[in-house]
Amino acid sequence: MQGTLRKLKSTHSTPVQYQLPVGDELVPLNDYIGKTLTLTHTGNIFCCNCGKKTKKSYSQGHCFVCMRKLASCDMCIMKPETCHYDQGTCREPQWGEENCMIPHYVYLANTSGLKVGITRHTQIPTRWIDQGATQALPIFKVQTRLQSGLVEVALAKFIADKTNWRNMLKGQSDVLDLKAATTELLPQIEEKLDELAELFGATAIEKLDEDVVTLDYPVDEYPTKISSFNFDKAPEVSGVLKGIKGQYLIFDTGVINIRKFTSYEITLS
Repeated sequence: MQGTLRKLKSTHSTPVQYQLPVGDELVPLNDYIGKTLTLTHTGNIFCCNCGKKTKKSYSQGHCFVCMRKLASCDMCIMKPETCHYDQGTCREPQWGEENCMIPHYVYLANTSGLKVGITRHTQIPTRWIDQGATQALPIFKVQTRLQSGLVEVALAKFIADKTNWRNMLKGQSDVLDLKAATTELLPQIEEKLDELAELFGATAIEKLDEDVVTLDYPVDEYPTKISSFNFDKAPEVSGVLKGIKGQYLIFDTGVINIRKFTSYEITLS
């Protein structure tokens, strides 16, 4: 089988079900746990937006031209608190309306420990699965991506906003009381929430009382030492598939972040 890679597709079940997109094919990865897989990079990379061949991948699978022109590749996607849509400088205003000027959630998650994150309402629970979270709890619903970013920045003064991927891959995190963590954190950002309510309106940021979502991953054996594969340095990834967590394939020989190599053409055997 040969084709370009895309990020792993997932379905929330117990455990999470994964599919690996290779070109137009979807490979049911859970079926291959315990078996030997080989992924070989052909040397080709094709932009995930325009399809043109590119020597280097930018912003997870784009050529340089598309990376510079697409709103989805702008810095404000990584730092939503810097959204500049209201300044009239969005690269693609219609894309911004459809993806940023829509409801977002601020959540707590247990990945390599307690962290805060944001996601569009359409990406629950996919976003949590992509991060390898074992628990997640939406705590705020807001009207726009900018608002979610501002709330996230306020919370990030007290807890992490990034996942330590190495620790995430070493095993299951200890169970956390996300409800208790929320109760402890909210008073610490109350003043900031009041500021945002005054700026955006009293209904812009809604506190939630949701149930904690628990996620379980198809992993037979976690690595004790993390060694990562990189197609830019070596074209072949091969080994017995021990599990899948987040966007990582865990082999007995090392791990690979599939999302990092979006648009890389590979053969799978």
